[in-house]
Amino acid sequence: MGSWVWLSNALLSAGLGAGLSLAISGFMLPLVEAAEVEAAVSEQSSTAASPAVLPLRPLAPGDNDEIWAELALPSDRQALLQAIHYSLTYLATPKAAADYQAYPVPGITRDRVWRSLQRLRQLVTHSPDDQALQSALRREFVLYESIGTDGEGTVAYTGYFEPQYRASTVPTAEYRYPLYRRPPTLESWPQPHPTRLELEGSDGLSSGQGPLAGLELVWLASRLEAFLVQVQGSAKLELTNGDIMSVGYAGRTEYPYTSIGRALVNDGKIAPDDLSLPNVIAYFEANPADLDRYLPLNERFIFFREGDSGAPTGSLSVPVTAGYSIATDKTLLPPGAIAAIQLPLPYPTPQGSWASRLTTRLVLDQDTGGAILGPGRVDLFVGSGAAAGELAGRINTPGRLYYLLLRP
Repeated sequence: MGSWVWLSNALLSAGLGAGLSLAISGFMLPLVEAAEVEAAVSEQSSTAASPAVLPLRPLAPGDNDEIWAELALPSDRQALLQAIHYSLTYLATPKAAADYQAYPVPGITRDRVWRSLQRLRQLVTHSPDDQALQSALRREFVLYESIGTDGEGTVAYTGYFEPQYRASTVPTAEYRYPLYRRPPTLESWPQPHPTRLELEGSDGLSSGQGPLAGLELVWLASRLEAFLVQVQGSAKLELTNGDIMSVGYAGRTEYPYTSIGRALVNDGKIAPDDLSLPNVIAYFEANPADLDRYLPLNERFIFFREGDSGAPTGSLSVPVTAGYSIATDKTLLPPGAIAAIQLPLPYPTPQGSWASRLTTRLVLDQDTGGAILGPGRVDLFVGSGAAAGELAGRINTPGRLYYLLLRP
């Protein structure tokens, strides 16, 4: 998943590439671990984890009315139309044809998803009001519900966003911590791959004589920021000359992700109830020497490529759209398809606090991530910058997930 500072939950417990996030049990605590939400939900049942169970089930007509009645035209139709266009762009590729050859749910094909998107584009463009849209959807489409993490439709939602950091294209006394290009021989590296400690040393500065020498792409002033970009998998960087540079995920070493936030809790450095990205950052600001101990615990290492300065790109190689793109497990859920998310979505109040309202919204399934596994995990892309980061960190809640397909 895009260029993001991810002051959201993903930095603390899961991670890699666009659409990785974490969360806990409520969005009143910003920037916590999504892993805890997932764990709490998955304890209810292991049904959804069984490969013999299909990840989506069609809803009977009588079960659809509540969903259709909640789907409204967005105030900014162009953003949704742009997201639909990106999904259609993906579906026209050979990759999409290959992705759908092995799709496990009977009746959901690339052609059917394509036709559904074409029709939705017409409806969003020409429907005069919400009632006209809802009537057409009810008449022409059917709904498939994700079975969720518990087999009953419970889906753990988190949010992700595009962070922004300062960086330099050359190393200086201030900008010392590199992000690296993908090694051209990565596919032939013997396994086990070198660990993070072996690649960059305990101080993050010892790669000059190893396999990363000469692969430096850009340098950051903060070692922790460079690490967080690796967790997110991409970032937008403000260079010292004022230009904006985007970096995107280009590959990784074959290790599982290890949460530094969870390690701090396990060692008694942060109380479990206080686990948040701001508190993790504050801990390392007060104890910078501990970076040498904790960052190498995450042995996985991420490589980058330079992208354009536009919108971040998801796993389908098309841009993601704030509020209208989600990340799911693409081995189970239909890539590029129309979905409807339903969850208590946080919003800032005029008084400066946060509240939430139950929101049902049309979105496109356009991304994935190393932490997004199973039919009961959804990551919602919410945009770029600090305000998006604040929102992303507060999306840690159960909800429901539906897919819209034209009637056969």
